[in-house]
Amino acid sequence: QVQLVESGGGLVQAGGSLRLSCAGSGRILSINAMGWYRQAPGKQQRELVAKITSGGTTTYEDSVKGRFTISRDNAKKTVYLQMNSLKPEDTAVYYCNADLGYYTSSGYLRREYDYWGQGTQVTVSS
Repeated sequence: QVQLVESGGGLVQAGGSLRLSCAGSGRILSINAMGWYRQAPGKQQRELVAKITSGGTTTYEDSVKGRFTISRDNAKKTVYLQMNSLKPEDTAVYYCNADLGYYTSSGYLRREYDYWGQGTQVTVSS
C-alpha cells in the first residue's frame, strides 16, 4: 500500500518556525512533482502553497514567498516545507501531494497524478 505520511505540524506563535515532512512509503517506483497544499478553516478548497519538480524547480504561492522553502530528498522519497516567520493566516491543515508511479498489489504499474497525504494541522497564534 502506498502512503504519503506528513509530520511536523503543531502550534506555534506568530513569527515562529515549523518544518513539515512528507515521506512516501510502499511500492513507489518514481515520484515526479511533489507539493504542499493547505486548507484554511472555513474554506472548502485547498490552495497550493509550494511545489517542487523532480529536477528541483520550485513554485510558491505569493503570500509565502521569502518565508517558506520547499525541498526534497529523492532517495528518501521525502519532501519538506520549512516555514519561517509564520503568521496567523498560515493556520490551516497542510496536505502533501505527489505525482507518482507505483506498483499495485497485482503487480501493475500505475500512475497517480494527485496522491494525497492525510494532512497535518498547523496553528499559528497571534
